Amino acid sequence: MPVATVGETATNEVSVSEETIEAFAELSGDGNPIHLDDDYAAETMFGGRVAHGMLSAAVVSGALAGLSGDIVYLAQEISFEKPVFPGETIEASVSVIDDLGGDRLAVETTATVPERDERVLSGEATVLSVPHESS
Repeated sequence: MPVATVGETATNEVSVSEETIEAFAELSGDGNPIHLDDDYAAETMFGGRVAHGMLSAAVVSGALAGLSGDIVYLAQEISFEKPVFPGETIEASVSVIDDLGGDRLAVETTATVPERDERVLSGEATVLSVPHESS
């Protein structure tokens, strides 16, 4: 499999339900009531339950996996810009923006909620992209 190159893009999309949020809380160990308790979350600045920010970042990870080659996530600078609510969809887009040498690439990362046409996450990742070696 070839390696990713500058200009290559990939996307990933995940529908976020209350069950998705609960499963992510269980998997991550993040039981913050802003994600899990309707009454508690209603009194917060968001006015209701929101998905974990790292759930949006995980959708970015899925988009990175769509790039050519074997992708190894090395680093991520990330800004969480808006909340994601149950019932919404997270659409992550990644774009290779620079060849850093040594099989390392800089990748622009973005996640949006298409229903609101709003960006919820942005950042830049460093990944290793190498050919897949068959054994």
